[in-house]
Amino acid sequence: MRGNVDKGAWSRRLPETDVLEVAGISIYVLHHLARLDLKPKAAGFGAVISGHSHVPKQEMRDGVLYFNPGSAGPRRFKLPVSVGRLILEDGGVRGELLHLQLTES
Repeated sequence: MRGNVDKGAWSRRLPETDVLEVAGISIYVLHHLARLDLKPKAAGFGAVISGHSHVPKQEMRDGVLYFNPGSAGPRRFKLPVSVGRLILEDGGVRGELLHLQLTES
């Protein structure tokens, strides 16, 4: 996915959005949730994955999981360092946020 700091000719090859189908569940992926230009439930998506804010968060809205895994790279601002995992079971999807502990070297 193309993010807001992906600049230059090389970045034009990266999509702004993508759709994945995993275990019969459609997942919409985009960088910035504010640029969501469709109604996920009406479009049949089980989850919307975004990341722009680097704030780990998950919530269910109208039966759709909205999931931001945060950022696993160097700590940004004062946000936790985290990754996310999607769990697909029983025809549904749920998220799990995993907070990482950084060690100083």
